[in-house]
Amino acid sequence: MRYPTRSESIVAILAGITAVVGSFAMAGYTRSFVMQPVDDFVVNTTPGVISQFMIENVGQAAHHLHRALSVLILVGLFGVFALGGFAVARRFDTAVAGIGFAGLGSWALTVALTGEPVLALGSSVPVALFTAIGTVPQPIEPTSSRRRVLAASAGAIGFVGLGLGAGSLLHESELEIDEQVPGIEGEAIEQQFQQARNQELDVASDELPGLVSTIDNFFRTSISDFDPTIPSEDWTLTVTGEVGMDTEIGYEQLTEMPIEHRTMTLRCVGESLNGKKLDTAIWTGTPIRSLLDSVDPDGECGCVMLHGEDGYYVQFPVDVLEDGFLAWGMNGQPLPRKNGHPVRLLVPGHWGETNVKWIETIELLEEPADGYWEERGWEGTGPVNTVAKLWEEGVTELSNGRVELAGHAYAGTRAIESVEVSIDGGETWNEATLSVPLPDEDVWRMWRYEFEPADSHEIVVRATDGNGNLQEQRRSSPSPSGATGWVKRTING
Repeated sequence: MRYPTRSESIVAILAGITAVVGSFAMAGYTRSFVMQPVDDFVVNTTPGVISQFMIENVGQAAHHLHRALSVLILVGLFGVFALGGFAVARRFDTAVAGIGFAGLGSWALTVALTGEPVLALGSSVPVALFTAIGTVPQPIEPTSSRRRVLAASAGAIGFVGLGLGAGSLLHESELEIDEQVPGIEGEAIEQQFQQARNQELDVASDELPGLVSTIDNFFRTSISDFDPTIPSEDWTLTVTGEVGMDTEIGYEQLTEMPIEHRTMTLRCVGESLNGKKLDTAIWTGTPIRSLLDSVDPDGECGCVMLHGEDGYYVQFPVDVLEDGFLAWGMNGQPLPRKNGHPVRLLVPGHWGETNVKWIETIELLEEPADGYWEERGWEGTGPVNTVAKLWEEGVTELSNGRVELAGHAYAGTRAIESVEVSIDGGETWNEATLSVPLPDEDVWRMWRYEFEPADSHEIVVRATDGNGNLQEQRRSSPSPSGATGWVKRTING
């Protein structure tokens, strides 16, 4: 058995790299990119204990790790086809056989993963080309062999640069949503924007969000890095259950139903205590209660399983969903793709994981069943924990020498009653100024406190919800049901 030479191994690796980039150049960062099914496989087969460890200890950087692993797997697979091509060429003493084996094999693999025969050429052509380079008869002089590898490497670098540029441009065009969406503009929504602007606190920091987050800065959390692309005209929602009749509704039917504008806050169950996965938007959509009644008019089902087009699913009590909201607009614009276009679910007062994006099925159940994150050890479908945030941009030294502290507090539908600030590590407490509450029930409030600094100060903030319950002091990690504790920060005078 003849093992690959060093130059053949290098060329095979280059073939694998350019195959991945070639797919990106053809498909962009979409679900037709060959990396998407491999990345989903990596994420979905990772044991729950490892997922929890990565979320708690690595955070957002964990996404880079599973992406890198997915790329390495693909480079290896495509590289194997190139090496196989070298072997076939030697076995039959013809380069054409080897090139055909590598190219067709890579094409078949990509089609099997993505289901896109035409876009699969983006992967197969580079593999075939680099296999052709590798099947050139081995030169006698070592320097000639090195020159061939260097030339192949230079070509690969150029291809990678062009491919990444082309794929990025395609990705940006895929993100654009140019359509007319009923109800997202008009006097009613502008009044809500104006009310939010009027009730924001006047704080010194220009970087601290107001009462409505911008779409660009709104946090994103999904089980996959590849957002579904669903044209509005192709979207349907199926409401089914173990009793009653199934109901299917299309986008046009949904947007013709009674329209509401709700200012609602979302918070991710996996964020750290003082993390930034907490934002608020003005959403346009319609209540979901009538759809539930059409399937289960007698209320016999006690649970609901929601399914998104990205493969995500979550289960919780059906009575929680009765105040739910199907949204197709966000801040006066069509719902962006990263936020669930064309339609997502919003469930007041509950962790973000219940607010399914790209929703496609509502399944009513008589018995509970585990959802995606429950299968991985989380329990984040309940009401959100109360929290008062003090982000870095909320600490400002004023021109008069005093220090301004400012942030946001959130307790879901329980609302925020007060925020207290301690500048001595919790020995004494002072009440902060709060923004006037917005009329919707599931929204955060801004808070502000100003003091004269002396020496070093240990700042502690805590909130009390509308039921009179003080934010839990005990610190806990996000797993399994959301972080708890009082936010602390040391400031030197």
